[in-house]
Amino acid sequence: MTKRFVFDTARGTFEGELFAVEAAGTVANFEKLANSNFYDGTRFHRVIANFVAQGGDPLSKDPNNPRVGTGGPGYKIKCETSGNPHKHQPGSLSMAHAGKDTGGSQFFVAHGALPHLDNVHTVFGKVDAPGMKTVLAIKQGDLINSVRVTDVA
Repeated sequence: MTKRFVFDTARGTFEGELFAVEAAGTVANFEKLANSNFYDGTRFHRVIANFVAQGGDPLSKDPNNPRVGTGGPGYKIKCETSGNPHKHQPGSLSMAHAGKDTGGSQFFVAHGALPHLDNVHTVFGKVDAPGMKTVLAIKQGDLINSVRVTDVA
């Protein structure tokens, strides 16, 4: 069974595959949050050209909140970098954190190869190539209408 994600954003939709074997805990956490509407109405709060589009902070529902970028689900998850063969390439979906084992809900999509983040952040999915046009169009503050995870046979 393959797990897939779909983002509906202010700039359009993009989708891809989740790495449920290599990053099982991270994928399970992302799926739980996505399918419970946690990400609906949040924003891409950090977008740096040629680097990443980052989202997943519940505080970003209020773009004027001075603490945007510091929020999470109220718990932390373990990094899954050891033995994970996936590297930061264009379209990699990876878990953001403030240090090892401090991730929760924030994620980022890589714009290009980011080898300095390999084995530091958990790569847990990859955007399908056609969706990269949408990812690269995302601007800071853009709305995430919804994120959903589905199982595909």
